[in-house]
Amino acid sequence: MKIHYGYNDGSGEYRITIDTDRCDGCGECQHICPEGIFELTVDDYDKTVVKVKDGLRKTLGYRCHGHVVCKQGGVDCHSACKPGAIVHSW
Repeated sequence: MKIHYGYNDGSGEYRITIDTDRCDGCGECQHICPEGIFELTVDDYDKTVVKVKDGLRKTLGYRCHGHVVCKQGGVDCHSACKPGAIVHSW
């Protein structure tokens, strides 16, 4: 299942989509994100997956500059996610 986190405003659409079918719950994206956007949770099927923290959903456009800009040591959440479960809309 694909879960969309984020919002639209006058400046654009700011969404992070996580494909929980692909997510293996490794938490690498959580560790690499300098803004601390992600956290691990257990879904309705008792599978550990990553999600965007509830309190940060409406601030993604300010906190997360997208995977193209966000590089920590040459690694971002997209490249840290080996199954390719994370997508940004901006």
